Amino acid sequence: MTSLRVRIGMIGMALITGLAAPVTASATTAAPSPSVEATVEELRLDRAAPREILRRSGFDGVAPGFARSLAKARSYAQAQRIAEREGARLWRRAVDRAQGRGPARGDLSRDDDRPLYWARLGMTREVRSWEPGFRLTGAQRDRLLEAVERTSRGQDSLRYPPGKGVKRILLTGFDPFTLDRDVRISNPSGATALALDGTTVETTDGPAPIETAVFPVRWDDFAEGEVERTLRPVLPRVDLFTTVSQGRVGRFDIERTNGAWRGGFADNANVSRTETVPVTDPGSQPQWTSTTLPYARIADAGTGRFPVYDNTSVTEIPAGGTAPVTRPEGPTPGSTARAGGGGDYLSNEIAYRATLLRDRLGLRDALPGGHVHTPVLQFGAGNTDPAAGAVTDPGFVRNRLDIIAQTREIVRVAAEAAGGDGEGGRGFGAADVIGCC
Repeated sequence: MTSLRVRIGMIGMALITGLAAPVTASATTAAPSPSVEATVEELRLDRAAPREILRRSGFDGVAPGFARSLAKARSYAQAQRIAEREGARLWRRAVDRAQGRGPARGDLSRDDDRPLYWARLGMTREVRSWEPGFRLTGAQRDRLLEAVERTSRGQDSLRYPPGKGVKRILLTGFDPFTLDRDVRISNPSGATALALDGTTVETTDGPAPIETAVFPVRWDDFAEGEVERTLRPVLPRVDLFTTVSQGRVGRFDIERTNGAWRGGFADNANVSRTETVPVTDPGSQPQWTSTTLPYARIADAGTGRFPVYDNTSVTEIPAGGTAPVTRPEGPTPGSTARAGGGGDYLSNEIAYRATLLRDRLGLRDALPGGHVHTPVLQFGAGNTDPAAGAVTDPGFVRNRLDIIAQTREIVRVAAEAAGGDGEGGRGFGAADVIGCC
């Protein structure tokens, strides 16, 4: 799977030169703050395919509208409120479009996750280029960027109904990635998150509401704790969780084991990291974590078009060894991780972080959770050339819809197999925080 953002260059406060003037009622305003250069991700907005995706979805007006709102801010506090409001509005608009609510505003199929991704980047580029008439520090600009990111990913809107007899499910997805290889790419995990957010699946034990969020494909965001900040208040309140990402061609995988290793593949910011997964309290950090999803039931259930595998393979350095070895049946005692079942990229890392958080919260024996890899979302026959291909085609849309539908069924099977009485907790909001880690 997936990756992390280029760190924002910290900009110092603008220096005000000249002689000090007496303070009067007509004192001049502070000098405007300088803008910040666009990131690698944001620069891809200038390519033809992203512009077409935004136009054909009706999301091409998101960034300009946000810029107009931001221009009206007369203080940092106002700007913060605008960033949070408009970020949340973008997430809700993307979810509504994916679920058939409101006008489509374009001929791009509703199940497409890419308009959200590119519109968000348009908004963050506006924040970087904004030069307000008041002094804005580099740290404040960073916080505005964080507000747009967090709210437009659904990370602060994970809320469930209260009461017993309801199984609460959490699902996460990812942004598109490998965009320098093919800028047209969509990520079926992100599309699934939009399609399922706020929906309910029916199980033999009763209804199971689903809440979702999407994560960036950037190493550094993960190192800064974005996964833990989002999931820590939620995991004690749900009955099942699954992180989801795009994996192998033609198959789903339920990843049995996750490894504490970053393999260095470049993220969406073209940043590479090769190291142990950085977490808090590294002294107690395990090399491996495991799924608690009912993997056998899921693999045997016949959930859709694609086969589903219980994937047990990992890559390790055996205890006392120096070279990596592939272990089809899982890690051996005392080994050092070099790849989990889901590899050594951000899909493995989100699974590792989420399951480690589960374990550190003392929920390992009580909370089914783990990682699902979807099939690679492929363009249709005759539309595989990144340079000359269309941004969509009927086969591409059919593949994505089939993956979304099968992921939903996998989640339903998992919730049903997990059993329990649906007492995952009361309804809660993002302000509820459980101390840990």
